[in-house]
Amino acid sequence: MNQLQDLLTEALIRTKHVEHAAAINIQEKKVCASTSGFHVPPENALNLIYSFYKNLLEVRREGLYFKEKYYKCVRADENSIYLHNADGGLIVVKTKTLILVATYRVGMYPSVCVEAVEKLADYFRQKGS
Repeated sequence: MNQLQDLLTEALIRTKHVEHAAAINIQEKKVCASTSGFHVPPENALNLIYSFYKNLLEVRREGLYFKEKYYKCVRADENSIYLHNADGGLIVVKTKTLILVATYRVGMYPSVCVEAVEKLADYFRQKGS
């Protein structure tokens, strides 16, 4: 496990309100770390990057597909996108160099997932990442 993967596990999975998490390197346009058993297909990583830079209004209006599941948008701004469907939700937060992705399932508290991902993003922002 790399250091970023450990951080995703410690800061997010340990809350018990994040099912899976990953970090996407914006410049390299690929996943640089993910929690055990969570694979983000390359086209989904690109789609999330472009959601912030080219399609934010469209995501806000129409939602998006992630890993072949449709998610309705709850909130979308220049730093965060919150989405949900009947099975759970998807939280996507952008820092200078990374996009953090976290999922939660039914029975988990979305607010705890959001808080954990936003706090981790703040940690990276303070480090200049």
